[in-house]
Amino acid sequence: FMHHNLLFDLDQTLLDFHGSEHIALKMIMERNHLVFKEEYYHFFKQVNKSLWLEFEKGNISKNELFERRFKRLFEECGCDTDGINLLNINSDFIDCMSQNGVLMTGALEFLQKIIDNVPDTRIYIITNGVTRNAMGRIASTGLKNYISNVFVSDSIGVSKPARSYFDAVKNSISEPDESYPVIGDSLSSDMLGAKNSNLASCWFMPEGDIEEKMKEYEINYIASSFGELYEIIREWALVS
Repeated sequence: FMHHNLLFDLDQTLLDFHGSEHIALKMIMERNHLVFKEEYYHFFKQVNKSLWLEFEKGNISKNELFERRFKRLFEECGCDTDGINLLNINSDFIDCMSQNGVLMTGALEFLQKIIDNVPDTRIYIITNGVTRNAMGRIASTGLKNYISNVFVSDSIGVSKPARSYFDAVKNSISEPDESYPVIGDSLSSDMLGAKNSNLASCWFMPEGDIEEKMKEYEINYIASSFGELYEIIREWALVS
């Protein structure tokens, strides 16, 4: 007997990462006597994105990522970072984020609809990042009531898109490969990870040259809303 094991990315798929990030960055900057401005938030987001890509490629460590993003931000604000413990600042930032989860609009209703209407379904979270940040936001939004397990790269010791990350997830659940579709917004971690592991994939909220990316990453499905995603999951469950 096989379940439909739905592997959901967390950020920008079920939780609004940027919503939590915005709240937390404002709190941290104000605590450190810096004036929060929207342009600083956009600067931080850009720096963060480029550093995470470097981390996914294995070019920098997690701690280097954490230090550099705040070093760059504080310097952008005209602040001298000598003598500032940037890892402590980062830790405070993660605590603030973990206590301020923000749901993607309609996420809980969508999960409830799957549970009610797609038999033998289990919902799992697959996420790169910091365990206490992910688990805190999952708890603070009520998301934890809908899911069977959470797989955080931090705890596994390897990140998406590495095949070994998905092997660890599959070993834990112990069901056949055809029972796992990977659902997420990120090409570089979710879709590439699914391709590396020969799993079905659904690109959520696709943007850019969609047809080209679908070929490149061998993506099976795309969905632009929870409504579309629900129909795809229902259809997939009937044939799998």
